[in-house]
Amino acid sequence: MGFVAPNVLAVLVFLLFPLGFSLYLSFHSWDLFRPMRAVGWGNYRQLFADPLFYIALRNTGVFTVATLAPTVVISLAVAAALNRKLRGIGVFRTLAFLPLVASTVAMAVVWRFLFTTDGGAVNLVLGRVGLGPVPWLGDPDWALLALSIVMVWKSLPFATVVLLAAMQGIPENLYEAAKIDGAGPLRRFGAITVPLIRGALSFVFVITIINSVQAFDQAYALTDGNGGPETGTFVLGIMLFQNAFRFYEIGYAAALAWVMFAMLLVLTLVQLWLARREPEDR
Repeated sequence: MGFVAPNVLAVLVFLLFPLGFSLYLSFHSWDLFRPMRAVGWGNYRQLFADPLFYIALRNTGVFTVATLAPTVVISLAVAAALNRKLRGIGVFRTLAFLPLVASTVAMAVVWRFLFTTDGGAVNLVLGRVGLGPVPWLGDPDWALLALSIVMVWKSLPFATVVLLAAMQGIPENLYEAAKIDGAGPLRRFGAITVPLIRGALSFVFVITIINSVQAFDQAYALTDGNGGPETGTFVLGIMLFQNAFRFYEIGYAAALAWVMFAMLLVLTLVQLWLARREPEDR
């Protein structure tokens, strides 16, 4: 019992108490300075009547979709490429995993310079192939795409690690048997690799969705925390930060946090249910 007690205490102090206190705050109005005032469901009613909430919800949905598909497809391709016994493959694996250890905010600042309309490296490359300069951070639609690119770049290493580990657990004799039957590389990948890493793929789906919905640091560094231009990158993470630490509406921000938690819980349960369905049920 003595060995378990410190861990239990840590869970109570750093997990359960903050969760319970944030739920308590969501039913109160508090600005950190004056005493709390109970408002019941007022914060939630105010949230669902706030047009900015639906703007943030729409932006977060588009951002999540724009991040999820490339992350899964590219990480799957990179993991398959790295799952080879080639000379010097360790160097390529190291290079592929470097973004995983880089500071998110620092890299977002670097990307901000890369996306500069005049003189940015991205537009310079586009100019070399005959494409005009793109207002990456000056246009609301392009800004959300730029944020998605940064998120994909940051998410790829972790997703690749998970998928690569799953691929390396597949017995080699399955591929050898498929080769004897005349199956080509693509056929083996679709018939053997993908079905056998379905659990890892489901995990990557869930983690990518959670990270996208909770995205804050990338958006903050790219837009100075304003969710701009206009409301182009005004995602739920930015809305939560502004209400909590700029407007000091702590209860309102807590209500938003619990709504985000409920959405993520539903999405995660649906994804896990789909992943655990038997093939004959599909």
